[in-house]
Amino acid sequence: QVQLVESGGGLVQPGGSLRLSCAASGTIFSINAMGWYRQAPGKERELVADITRDSSTRYADSVKGRFTISRDYVKNTVYLQMDSLKPEDTAVYYCNADRVFAYYGGISSTRNYWGQGTQVTVSP
Repeated sequence: QVQLVESGGGLVQPGGSLRLSCAASGTIFSINAMGWYRQAPGKERELVADITRDSSTRYADSVKGRFTISRDYVKNTVYLQMDSLKPEDTAVYYCNADRVFAYYGGISSTRNYWGQGTQVTVSP
């Protein structure tokens, strides 16, 4: 069974930095894209950044120039370096793995997976 395990959230002051990590485990043959979404209280979940198999990236306009996404294709791990954090970045951040082709219980399948979420709080 595929699992996404996130780490790196926490409390930071405005202008500070955090680095999130998300590792996918299981018998994985391929992953199309990996990325980060976030959801603030009372708001919908939104894309923060993602990175495809060919290393193409996209970012939300609100984080461009401040956040950097990277990926270790051997370790099936995605990272989000967050610099110059603002209070409006406060949210639960969720890792996503898109179109994961994996083997479990005698069956190969392709589906999307989500991590459990990690809290990021930016406050003085």
